[in-house]
Amino acid sequence: MVHLRSIAVTVEEPSPGAFHWLLLEAGEGGRGWALLESSDKPFKKYRKAMAAGLAALEAMIEDLDLGPREDRGPSRVTPPAGPFGFGAVLP
Repeated sequence: MVHLRSIAVTVEEPSPGAFHWLLLEAGEGGRGWALLESSDKPFKKYRKAMAAGLAALEAMIEDLDLGPREDRGPSRVTPPAGPFGFGAVLP
């Protein structure tokens, strides 16, 4: 099943006047955040860093109407058809 990914854009200011955007993804079950991507160079203004971060997020989304998606496999397990076990039929 294809799930919507929880990705956030945020901006940090590690030193005065040096703004960096970051893309963070929520961990499994909403626990914690993992860094996906960040700016290589600082921006002089917060709004410029935020706009660049949003552009980076949009660039990784195939369909902006659906948002960032991830295929996590089937939503339920389907048992294989055929003989039980490793494919051998017992006498």
